[in-house]
Amino acid sequence: MNHSSCNITAHGVFSVFQLCVYIPVLVLGIVLNVLALWVFCCKLGKWTETRVYMVNLAVADCLLLFTLPFKTLSQFQHLKADGWCLVLEGGYFLNRFMSIGIITIIAADRYLAIKYPLRAKALRSPLKAAFASGFLWIVIICETSLIKSFEDRREDDFCFEKSSVTPSVITLCTIITGFFIPLLILSYCSVQIIAELRRKKGESCHNEKLTRKAVYIVSANMAVFIICFLPLYLGHLLRFFLDSLSSDCSAIQSINNFVHFSSILANTNCCLDAICYYFVNKEFKEASSKLAKSKSGAIQILTI
Repeated sequence: MNHSSCNITAHGVFSVFQLCVYIPVLVLGIVLNVLALWVFCCKLGKWTETRVYMVNLAVADCLLLFTLPFKTLSQFQHLKADGWCLVLEGGYFLNRFMSIGIITIIAADRYLAIKYPLRAKALRSPLKAAFASGFLWIVIICETSLIKSFEDRREDDFCFEKSSVTPSVITLCTIITGFFIPLLILSYCSVQIIAELRRKKGESCHNEKLTRKAVYIVSANMAVFIICFLPLYLGHLLRFFLDSLSSDCSAIQSINNFVHFSSILANTNCCLDAICYYFVNKEFKEASSKLAKSKSGAIQILTI
C-alpha cells in the first residue's frame, strides 16, 4: 500500500457535530469551573490537600476549555499547522494530561487517607499537595514541549489533525505514560478504597448510609474517567498499530474518524470533573471522616 497517496482528514460531519457539542460544554464548563474556583479560593477557610488538587484541576479544565473555540475554528477553516497552531495544540494536550494527572493524584491521595489514615497524617499536607501539583505541571509542560518539537509535521498538514501515516513512537510513549499508567493507578486505588469502605461499613452499621454514598462517589469518579478517556486512547493506540502495519487508507481513515469523535467525549470531562469532585465531595468527606473516627477516635480525612 502506497501510504503517500493517503489523505487522512476528519469526516466532514465532524465539524458540525463538534460545534453542537462544544457550545453547551463551553458554557457549562466555564460556569461550573469558575464557580468551583470561586468557592475553593474565596469561600473556604483552611487549605487542605483536596482543596489544592481541586484548584489545579479546575485551572487545567478552564485552560482546556479556552482552546476548544480555536480547535473548532481550525476544523471549519482547515487551518494549517503553523506556529500558532502548535501553541494551541500544545495547550490543548497539556491541560488534558494535567487533568488526567490531577484526577489520578486525587485517587491516590484518597487511597492513602482511607487505607492508611495514621500514616497519611505525616505523608499528606497542603504544602506537599502544592509541590506535587507544581511538579506535575512542570513535567507535563516539558513533556508536551518535547513532543511538539519532535513531531513530524508537514507544511500542508491541518491543525489538530494527524495527516501522516508514519507511526510515531513518541505518540505511543505519550499514550502509555499520559493515560494507561494513570488508568492503572486510578483503578487500583479506587478498587482498594471501595473494598476498604465496605469492610469498615461491615464493622459499623451506624455509618452505612454515608459509606454507601462514598462508595458510589468513588465508583462514579472511576466510571466517568474510563468512559470519557478510554475510547480516545484506545483509538490512538489502534491508529498507531494501523500505521505500523501499513494498513489500507480506508481503515486508517475510519479509526481517524473514531479518534476525532471520541475526543469530543473526552472533552466533556471538563464539565463532569466539577460535578464529580466538587458537588459530591461533601458527602465523601463526611463518610470518610466518620469512618476514620470510628477506627482511630479522632482522625479526619479527605476534608475540603
